[in-house]
Amino acid sequence: MPPYLLGLRLGGRRVLVVGGGRVAQRRVPALLAAGADVVLVSPEVTASLEGLADAGRLVWHRRPYRRGDCAGAWLVQAVTDDAKVNGDVVAEAEAARIWSVRADDAESSPAWTPASGQAGETTVGVLTGGDPRRAAGIRDAVVDGLRDATLESRHSRQKPAGVALVGGGPGDAGLITVRGRQLLAMADVVVTDRLAPAQLLDELAADVEVIDAAKIPYGRTVTQDRINDYLVEHARQGKFVVRLKGGDPFVFGRGGEEALHCARHGIPVTVVPGITSAVAVPSAAGIPVTHRGVAQEFHVVSAHVAPDHPESTVDWEALGRANGTLVLLMAVERMALIAAALMRYGRSSDTPVAVIQDGTLPGQRALTATLGTVADAMAAAGVRPPAIVVVGDVVNVAREIDMIRADMGRDP
Repeated sequence: MPPYLLGLRLGGRRVLVVGGGRVAQRRVPALLAAGADVVLVSPEVTASLEGLADAGRLVWHRRPYRRGDCAGAWLVQAVTDDAKVNGDVVAEAEAARIWSVRADDAESSPAWTPASGQAGETTVGVLTGGDPRRAAGIRDAVVDGLRDATLESRHSRQKPAGVALVGGGPGDAGLITVRGRQLLAMADVVVTDRLAPAQLLDELAADVEVIDAAKIPYGRTVTQDRINDYLVEHARQGKFVVRLKGGDPFVFGRGGEEALHCARHGIPVTVVPGITSAVAVPSAAGIPVTHRGVAQEFHVVSAHVAPDHPESTVDWEALGRANGTLVLLMAVERMALIAAALMRYGRSSDTPVAVIQDGTLPGQRALTATLGTVADAMAAAGVRPPAIVVVGDVVNVAREIDMIRADMGRDP
């Protein structure tokens, strides 16, 4: 007969786990996540389980199973590597009419633990007649579909309201967060910008309205006020609006302005953080923005205003004196002035610099130079926005990695 699936709400309920090996290590975290009061009985446990016990997350009785341990439990898991012990645990639980799971013998187990997974607020559980590998495969396929929104319905009864500010990541469509992709799949209107992953728009349903709010450097642009109005106008019509932005909405993305505008007009806002290009692009080029013994701090600077401009609010003198890594955004057109300012205030002309254009995209390319030569090198290479400039000794870490790889690829 097929099993009867049931979702157990274990919050505050005692769950007994007998055994402290690998199976227990897999199952206990899920029980704790469900709010269960876990009691673990085993002479020895894995290091991870011991850590949970030391942190007070569960109660560990450091001894073998004894008859009577099942008393007061709502659920029992017999997961030792001793078949007789597991049989005794299940027999006691059965006599007390307590549901139990026997890990070593599915046929003798009164209950089965499904292959389960989580996608947002949705829990997926799969049983396949005692074939755990097949169950896990089906579980993974369903969870992946929910996470990348290919199984998500835009017409869900719990469809979001208002506006979602979604960080699309540094450019590669695969780097958007799971939550961001889910909300994008539910959108009625998407207001996108130039740096948002364009490939994601191809996944939208045909009836989704896409509004291009691109701001092209030194070219045509949509004002921020107009973008703010788009969000409010469509949300007031009862549509779910996703503002899809490159990077993170709150890192030089003007997401704060959009959130404030919506709040002032009574529009609920959901903020979905994104992977900021300030960290992701250097990483994609093999450059860590911090590295032990090299840089213990990094500064992210918007360089759209030149250092000598009256409206500049960046303390270039402090950055010139600092020892940490500098990550410069929107610096391509002003790199000569920026380099001159940093050297004037203390940075050596020999300071390593890397410039990464179209980071994380198929056309990504990078050049390395020094603070004294970077402006000319960029001009010679024809570097155009979007590009990230990294200033500091961490650039040498990427060089060292490349050298090691090159040496390993040579014939001995």
